[in-house]
Amino acid sequence: MNQRVAIIGAGPSGLSQLHAFEKARLNGIDIPEIVCFEKQKNWGGLWNYTWRTGLDEHGEPVHGSMYRYLWSNGPKECLEFADYTFSDHFQKNIPSFPPRPVLYDYITGRAKSENLDRYIQFETVARRVEYDQDSDQFQVVVEDLKTQQEQCQTFDYVIVATGHFSIPNVPHLEGLESFSGRVMHSHDFRDAEEFRDRNTVVIGSSYSAEDIALQMYKYGARSVTIGYRSSPMGFNWPEGIKEVPLPMKLQGKSAQFADGTDQDDLDAIILCTGYLHSFPFLEDSLRLKTHNCLYPDGLYKGIFWQDNPKLMYLGMQDQYYTFTMFDAQAWYARDVILGNIALPEASVRLEDMTTWKTREEALSNPFEDIDFQTDYIKDLCAATDYEDFDLDAAANAFKTWEHHKVENILTYRDQAFVSPCNGEKAPVHHTPWLNALDDSMAAFLATEKELVVKAG
Repeated sequence: MNQRVAIIGAGPSGLSQLHAFEKARLNGIDIPEIVCFEKQKNWGGLWNYTWRTGLDEHGEPVHGSMYRYLWSNGPKECLEFADYTFSDHFQKNIPSFPPRPVLYDYITGRAKSENLDRYIQFETVARRVEYDQDSDQFQVVVEDLKTQQEQCQTFDYVIVATGHFSIPNVPHLEGLESFSGRVMHSHDFRDAEEFRDRNTVVIGSSYSAEDIALQMYKYGARSVTIGYRSSPMGFNWPEGIKEVPLPMKLQGKSAQFADGTDQDDLDAIILCTGYLHSFPFLEDSLRLKTHNCLYPDGLYKGIFWQDNPKLMYLGMQDQYYTFTMFDAQAWYARDVILGNIALPEASVRLEDMTTWKTREEALSNPFEDIDFQTDYIKDLCAATDYEDFDLDAAANAFKTWEHHKVENILTYRDQAFVSPCNGEKAPVHHTPWLNALDDSMAAFLATEKELVVKAG
């Protein structure tokens, strides 16, 4: 009987997995029956922007954490598909830091070119996944959100590709209940225009706090105060943005911070405090429980559930690389399912995981983090036929990007990088990021001459 594979989620990770199987099929290889379940109406995961927050039209928690004016905060060259470059998709070389609509078009463009939607059941949410030891198969219960009907299907493999940036981590801050302004998590942040002429506090010290603070500065917030728990990000912030320790006291619209700084007339507090790995549809024996790290416990090669390797997770790591890493993981997972790679016994898997975890624990700075994840992807690619590309060049681009951010946090997106896939250097964008208030795909892809003609 033909084997069956369930893929839960049709975001970038799930689409990478579908693409990996489709590439094998197009090369004449018999593949299992593939069924992908996607809760949203469309593919793209977090990149599938929605104005909704809280619950969707079906009463399900909104998956998306994407905000309207988001631009890539890393060079596109470091997340490029080796077998489908940005130049392949757009038929021209484009700047290194695209806005959200451009990245969404790129991610879904490869999927559209292969008609991968034929594998996907949209508006279908996974409710329960259980493993039956006697049959060595998984029972997967899903609900069609349109009809509210549940069905149970049997699969030989389950691949969890739901991501881990959709369930907000919401810590308690002393006095938050007495704050009379707006309180929200970055998961619900949608439009920086809302905070024009407002005094805001951003809580956090990582990428979300950094970018949302810059978003509000760009779109006219009166002030942005970033509160950190352990250490500041330390960038050379422009006037109007400052970093201080966490607030010790909140009252009305005022905050007093641990360093003695006072801030009055506050309008909003935005909690950029990260996300939780959450898989309520998995039985406890299958559920990954981890914090955000570069090598989660219990996943051999960062993919295979140690206690049952027929269950796989994609994209569960803290991420420098994104789409690039998802492809590498998807190829490896596919080749294990197809029998091209034989997994070693449990003790050997544990030894390998321990080696990676020991190295991770010794990491002390972003450059070492980048090298760690680069080596991880190299390890995966070495075992598969994933298309060759210059991963060392991508790593060096990441390190240069880190330097650019330190030099000027407002202009790092105005730089240009070389593709590790085709060697092309990106053009410089026609408008500095700080002045590019139209983030539509048409505006981003237009040439300077086309913009002048349109303006005239």
